[in-house]
Amino acid sequence: MGRLEGKVALISGGARGQGADEARLFAAEGAEVVLTDVLDDEGEQVAAEVGGAYLHHDVTSEDEWAAAVARTVELYGGLDVLINNAGIYVSTPLIGGNLDDYKRVIDVNQVGVFLGMREAAPAMIERGGGSIVNISSVAGLRGGGGAFGYTASKWAVRGMTKAAAVALGPHNIRVNSIHPGLIDTAMLHQLPNVEAGNLDQMVRRIPLGRIAEAMEVAKLALYLASDDSEYSTGSEFIIDGGLTA
Repeated sequence: MGRLEGKVALISGGARGQGADEARLFAAEGAEVVLTDVLDDEGEQVAAEVGGAYLHHDVTSEDEWAAAVARTVELYGGLDVLINNAGIYVSTPLIGGNLDDYKRVIDVNQVGVFLGMREAAPAMIERGGGSIVNISSVAGLRGGGGAFGYTASKWAVRGMTKAAAVALGPHNIRVNSIHPGLIDTAMLHQLPNVEAGNLDQMVRRIPLGRIAEAMEVAKLALYLASDDSEYSTGSEFIIDGGLTA
């Protein structure tokens, strides 16, 4: 029996990268999977691959979050796991940074997580409990001067995770955050240092000496989604090869 047998999981940002590998792994472990994104072609392909459902979903929209949760419950009878994975990276320096860029990052990375938890919680309460996993970053553990908006949003995800864990604990809903370091996804190659050809220099700062694959993050998300982590809530789980050690 799979570690998520009988569970229903909703994964935002599931069309590629970490979200797609979470969908693949969760389905392999027995979950019914609904993945959402704005990248429709890629999302449909992943859903077909894993035998799940795909929904077009702008995570900054209250209505679309409500619709995503309602459709998940309609399809599979409930909701047990929410992975708030959708996120964007935009370079937003403090000096000379663009306000619209900053707000866009906050809307997707922070407001999107808030809306996801808000909409999923009642369905999980009805189910008798659940697990929410919010994907933050090592940028939610330390400062990042060139990515002011991204850093602010990921620190917010860390704080919201703890607040939600306190609020939802009495309902048997666990809430934890994952803080990835350098992961081999499309977002990695948007980083200014990587675009400038400095990836090797960045990797040398990692004690384990390599970047991670998206599936390695998915495996950590699986642990937190499953009953194996039944006494863990309000915590940060770091997967960075020792970068922040």
